[in-house]
Amino acid sequence: MDLQVGVKVLLKNSEGKYLLLKRNREKYPEMPTLDLWDIVGGRIEIGTPLVENLKREIKEETGLDLKDTPKLMAAQDILRLSTKHVVRLTYTANIQGEPKLDDDHVDYGWFTVQEMKNIPDLDIYFAELLKNEIFS
Repeated sequence: MDLQVGVKVLLKNSEGKYLLLKRNREKYPEMPTLDLWDIVGGRIEIGTPLVENLKREIKEETGLDLKDTPKLMAAQDILRLSTKHVVRLTYTANIQGEPKLDDDHVDYGWFTVQEMKNIPDLDIYFAELLKNEIFS
């Protein structure tokens, strides 16, 4: 069985709003659900500490540097098959600056919790965290 771990982070700015990115459907045409709004993150590199992976993903996807200490918010099984198991660890952290998106994303926005709850095309695993009100 292939075990993969992903790290995600809900980044909060000084105005109390949270960063969401919109995935680029054209880069991955075979996966039409990738144009959903989601938080920053990706798979870890084996042998690298979780927080270092988180910092790398933030830098790659937004061009921003994480200076805050992230706090673990949730752990989720996002895929359980007989051949693959993917676990996602989601953190929260504060960030400063405006993102400069990579090729994997086409848009970004800063949202309140209530605004995020009203986004219809939100990543299902992040939407689950919002629905369960795991943070405020």
